[in-house]
Amino acid sequence: QQPSLCLRSLGISPSLSFLASLSLCGLTRSSSLLRQRQLNILPSFGFLFDIDGVLVRGKTPIPAAKTAFQKLVNSQGQFLVPVVFVTNAGNCLRQKKADQLSHLLGVPVSKQVMMSHSPLRMFKRYHEKCVLVSGQGPLLDIARDLGFCQPITIETLREKHPLLDVVDHDRRPNVLVSIYFCFKILSVVLFGEPVRWETNLQLIIDVLLTSGYPGNPYHRENYPHIPVLACNMDLMWVAEAQSPRFGHGTFMVCLENIYKKITGKDLKYEVLMGKPSKLTYQYAEYLIRAQAAERQWKQPIQTLYAVGDNLMTDVYGANLYNHNSWENELASAAAAHCRSVLVCTGVYNPHAEVPLDTRESITETVFHGHRDFRFDPGLVEPDHIVPDVDAAVDLVFQLENFAPN
Repeated sequence: QQPSLCLRSLGISPSLSFLASLSLCGLTRSSSLLRQRQLNILPSFGFLFDIDGVLVRGKTPIPAAKTAFQKLVNSQGQFLVPVVFVTNAGNCLRQKKADQLSHLLGVPVSKQVMMSHSPLRMFKRYHEKCVLVSGQGPLLDIARDLGFCQPITIETLREKHPLLDVVDHDRRPNVLVSIYFCFKILSVVLFGEPVRWETNLQLIIDVLLTSGYPGNPYHRENYPHIPVLACNMDLMWVAEAQSPRFGHGTFMVCLENIYKKITGKDLKYEVLMGKPSKLTYQYAEYLIRAQAAERQWKQPIQTLYAVGDNLMTDVYGANLYNHNSWENELASAAAAHCRSVLVCTGVYNPHAEVPLDTRESITETVFHGHRDFRFDPGLVEPDHIVPDVDAAVDLVFQLENFAPN
């Protein structure tokens, strides 16, 4: 009964169908789903693996991960099923993350990685424009790799307008001059949490309230503001610490509330990417189908299994995907059903205490999802709960009667 207790502690009342689907130990669906069929040797399904809390904690691999991936590759190191690593991280190049995973898991990983910012490749209408990028890591390299031709970092903007960043007294300029900066910033891209939040918050607000000319006075009548594209809405994430840490979603909460406090209006996003965004899951399926086509697997991909540790991102996103109507250029690919598999090695805690008074178990006020996503208890109801990623792989192979050559 642990899964139902944990969900109630989050203010979620599991449906009877969900509770009935769990085994006595609360880990998998009823064995009636595992009815015997002819064994499949070609995959008709794919895996979407979260990374932090599922495969690693910080830089430390979770032991079950290596065991799981030994089952997913053949003796030549080729994946036996299509796999995409769907991470909300966005502070490095995709190839660097792939190299890290190859080292940690002991299997060759390359094109299978999808960063939170990967769908930005499709937003070509912004690629030729001057964009302000916020986050950390090799931001200019990341932006150019995605197709942006004129990215500018917060640090460069600060150097061009040294009078704007004055919270830290030690960083205030000694000579009160401002360098002429002729470029108009036409959009803002939020890649991930920055290091100096006060600087990033100040300069992004400056850009939004001056229509891209941060050295000018504020003009609050300029609304809606220039486009903001945001990646990774995670309020918190799990590293080596015992409790979750602030994520980019926390930074976004600060930015949104500062903007509204100053203007009285809501900050608007042109697009939100990263789990649980519908766009992210659609793009992930596109990559799954591309892998299947490259390997010449003729079996249609019918089911995606999203393996994650976070009810508010991994599970919410998988369920939201199933309720979506596709309207953009990837619509023809979106035909598979997505099932969520929740692991207990990260953010999700199967041993969370149950409140003495369940009436105090508030739902909306403890919803960790982004402001623009509605709370629906059904969207954070996982299809399966397992101890770790190795158990997740075993479960999916059983459900699919999959026996690769």
